[in-house]
Amino acid sequence: MGDYQHVSHTFEPVFDKNSKILILGSFPSVKSREQEFYYGHPMNRFWRMLSTVLEKEIPSDSSKKREFLLENHIALWDVIDSCDIIGSSDSSIKNVIPTDLSRILAISPISNIYVNGKTAKKLYDRYSESETGLKAICLPSTSPANAMFSLEKLVEEWKVILEPLGGNYED
Repeated sequence: MGDYQHVSHTFEPVFDKNSKILILGSFPSVKSREQEFYYGHPMNRFWRMLSTVLEKEIPSDSSKKREFLLENHIALWDVIDSCDIIGSSDSSIKNVIPTDLSRILAISPISNIYVNGKTAKKLYDRYSESETGLKAICLPSTSPANAMFSLEKLVEEWKVILEPLGGNYED
């Protein structure tokens, strides 16, 4: 499986003063770290799911993805700033240093925090909830490892993000 490496988050969170919700992953995969942006693995369904939920075109590159998030009032980051990890294996994560979510919460009117998968939820509950005072809502992971959930099923579950965004996304 490989050896543990101590890895730090190398790219910035996406947010601005209009961000209404915050979506948190656990920690960037090897592919995301290579691309220096979130959900970079071609098999991860995050961008396809989010585009479907918001009824928008899938953004093609990192700068379009950043614009897409900000236009839709979505902040995006991870629970972990640095950790020891083997490759991209969430189950191997140890020696966690959490991100400082107050950076986002200080300037963004965040009403809801959503976590992408159970590992992110467990990490958020352990390291961040006491700092933010906000409970995180756990949504099914968009990772290809979460084979139980089809893209359609992910879209159904993730539609809960529409309400705090103002529900301007009518069927």
